[in-house]
Amino acid sequence: MSPGAKKGILERLDAGEIVFGDGGFVFALEKRGYVKAGPWTPEAAVEHPEAVRQLHREFLRAGSNVMQTFTFYASDDKLENRGNTPRFSGQQINEAACDLAREVANEGNALVAGGVSQTPSYLSCKSENDVKAIFKKQIDVFVKKDVDFLIAEYFEHVEEAEWAVQVLKSTGKPVAATMCIGPDGDLNGVSPGDCAVKLIKAGAQIVGINCHFDPMTCVKTVKMMKEGVEKAGLKAHYMCQPLAYHTPDCNCQGFIDLPEFPFSLEPRILTRWDMQQYAREAYNAGIRYIGGCCGFEPYHVRALAEELAPETGSLPQGSEKHGIWGSGLEMHTKPWVRARARRDYWENLKPASGRPFCPAMAKPDGWGVTKGHADLMQQKEATSKDQLKVLFDKSNKSN
Repeated sequence: MSPGAKKGILERLDAGEIVFGDGGFVFALEKRGYVKAGPWTPEAAVEHPEAVRQLHREFLRAGSNVMQTFTFYASDDKLENRGNTPRFSGQQINEAACDLAREVANEGNALVAGGVSQTPSYLSCKSENDVKAIFKKQIDVFVKKDVDFLIAEYFEHVEEAEWAVQVLKSTGKPVAATMCIGPDGDLNGVSPGDCAVKLIKAGAQIVGINCHFDPMTCVKTVKMMKEGVEKAGLKAHYMCQPLAYHTPDCNCQGFIDLPEFPFSLEPRILTRWDMQQYAREAYNAGIRYIGGCCGFEPYHVRALAEELAPETGSLPQGSEKHGIWGSGLEMHTKPWVRARARRDYWENLKPASGRPFCPAMAKPDGWGVTKGHADLMQQKEATSKDQLKVLFDKSNKSN
C-alpha cells in the first residue's frame, strides 16, 4: 500500500477494525424535501447535489467510515416505474452520486461503496439475464468511477441477491451483500443461515442485514446467518444496517407492513442511547461493519461511534459538540436538568410518547403477496384509479 493510501474494506475488517456505515439517505432526504415518498428514487444526486453532499458530510463528521453512493433504486426500470417520469437516466444519477460520495470521502478516512438494490423487473418475473443486465448497467458506472467496494443491499429474495452478487463479483472489487429480512428468512422462506451461505457461494465476502427491522431484530438475524455460515464451514465478515425504528410488532415483511409506514413512524424512533445498546450488541455478536438504514440520522451514527470508542481508540469530530452520556448538561442553567448529566439516568429512562390514546404496538397489514403475485407485477404507466380502488377495497376489508 502506497504512503497515504487508505486501507480497503477487507483490509480493515481482516485486521479486526470496526467500520461504521452511514444512515438512511432516502428517508433523511425525503424529510428534508429532496426525495419523493412512493418511488423513493435518488434524483437528488443530480437535482440537488448540495443536499446530498451535506448529508454525506454530516455522516462523515458523525463517524461514518463509508460513504455509500446515493444510488438506492437508481436502476432504469425503477426510475420508470408506475408513472414516475424520469428527468435523468440511471447513468447520470449513478455518476453524480459516485462523484459526491468520493468528494466527501476524500475529506476524511472514508471509503466509497457503490450500491445496487432489488428491482421491479425481478418482482415482475423477468428472466435472470434481464435482471442481471440491469445490475450490469449500474456497476459499469461504479467501475468507471472506481468505487472502493460494492454493496448489494435491500433484497427480499435471496435468488435476486445471488444474481446481484454474481454481477458485482465480476468487477474484481470486494462485495458485501445484505438482505432486508428478519429471523423468518426471505419471502420464500429461505432461512437467514441458508441465505448467507448462498450469498457467500455467489461471491460475497461480507454478508448481513439491512432495513425492514429494528437493530435488535437485525442483530439476531445476523447471528442466525453467522451460525449457518459456520455450520457450512465457510467464512465471511458480517455487517448490520438496521432501521432506526422499533419494530417488535412486525411480521416477515418488516416495517412496510406497519400501518404507520411511511409517514407516521416518528414515535418509533430509537434514541441515541438505544443506538449505543445496538452498537454494543452488534460488536458482541462479532459484527464489525455497523451502520444504519431508514430513519438513521448522523447523531445515531455518532452514538455508535461513542459506544465503541474504547475499542476504536477515537471519537468522531461530531463528539466535540456532545457530552458523553449527557455530560454536557452539567452546563445547563436549570438544576433539575443538570441532575440528568449521568449515564444511569439516560440508560434507565423509559421515554414517554406524549400520545395518551395511541397503542404501544400496531397490527401489520400482512397481505402475504410476493414475487409472481398479480398485485406485485410492475408497470411503467401510472397506477390507475381503478387499480387504486381495488387496493382501497382490499385494505378496508383487511382492517
